Amino acid sequence: MSNIRQVLDWLAGGALSGAESQDVLAELCERLVACGIPLWRVAVFVTTLHPDVLGRRFLWQRSSGVTTSDALFSLTETDDYRKSPFTTVYATRQPLRRRLADADCPADFSILQDLRAEGVTDYAAFPLLFTDGTIHVATWSTKQPGGFTARQFADLESVVAPLARVAEIRALRRTAGNLIDTYVGHQTGERILSGKIRRGYVEAIRAAIWLSDMRGFTAISEKLSPQALIDRLNLYFGAQVPAIHEHGGEVLKFMGDGLLAIFPIAGDAGAVCRRALSGALAVRARIAELPRGESEDVIRFGLALHVGEVMYGNIGGGNRLDFTCIGPAVNLAARLEKVASKLGETVVSSADFAAHCPDEFRRLGEHSVAGFAAPQTVFGLAN
Repeated sequence: MSNIRQVLDWLAGGALSGAESQDVLAELCERLVACGIPLWRVAVFVTTLHPDVLGRRFLWQRSSGVTTSDALFSLTETDDYRKSPFTTVYATRQPLRRRLADADCPADFSILQDLRAEGVTDYAAFPLLFTDGTIHVATWSTKQPGGFTARQFADLESVVAPLARVAEIRALRRTAGNLIDTYVGHQTGERILSGKIRRGYVEAIRAAIWLSDMRGFTAISEKLSPQALIDRLNLYFGAQVPAIHEHGGEVLKFMGDGLLAIFPIAGDAGAVCRRALSGALAVRARIAELPRGESEDVIRFGLALHVGEVMYGNIGGGNRLDFTCIGPAVNLAARLEKVASKLGETVVSSADFAAHCPDEFRRLGEHSVAGFAAPQTVFGLAN
């Protein structure tokens, strides 16, 4: 049987043998069991900064190891959450213990009835206090007759503070990833987190380019209240962004009612262009199905697709940078979107893009575009 001091030293050293957060929890529980603490179930809940997700739960059970799940913000509106030990720990910032083996133990939380039915004899919830003042929670339960002994409980208490430090470090990394994914996209975020943050860092990549714009946005903004306008924009972008991600694209920028995305090409350019086109068709269908108020017109939009080389990297001044893509290929996509508006087309493409999906497009003729000396052949959807 190992000593609890070894567990504390391992945590104090950063629990480096655990590559992921779930690995840390699994190894911690195994080490505590080896110390003679008869754990049956352990749960750690850490809140995070994310537009949709309240936090993550890591659940260890002796028979099955660790599983993870995300809790959405809607969870806070349920009775199960409002009447859970977690809310009590958040409110009091104090540990909570229920010795279920005692006949007079109060069953003041619904989860305790479930645990008792499964044979749990002792349950404890501890606040994990982060240095920024936020509170997270770790719970421990056992089926040992009579519950945790005084020594076992003391050992669990001694683990809480160093566990909080490890959890905070891991949570900060995840929060940084969440925020970067939210504001610049996953692929771009990976580049930023890998250290590619110097102004002037750029790389030439080949990509399918997506540039879309809402039709009549200026007129719409004059008719709607500010909140109604934001709601309408969110509906519009909410139909586009998931479709772009589902088809392998990366949203780089929102420009008012405009959206710039790329589909990086690492191999078969035709396959990437077909995925981008499939995404465009999915967006067209989703926007057509969007709900609208009695006084609101159907949302109309234009989308241009092109394929070419772009300069992808950091542009800006001082310590305020934007990780984006620029180049003639991006400029052409922007000009083609204006042609789409002039022609009354929803989706148009360049000749280079249409060449990868020849059966999906029809020729719309040559059109002069600003900034390009030669007229550009524009294609619209065949259907």
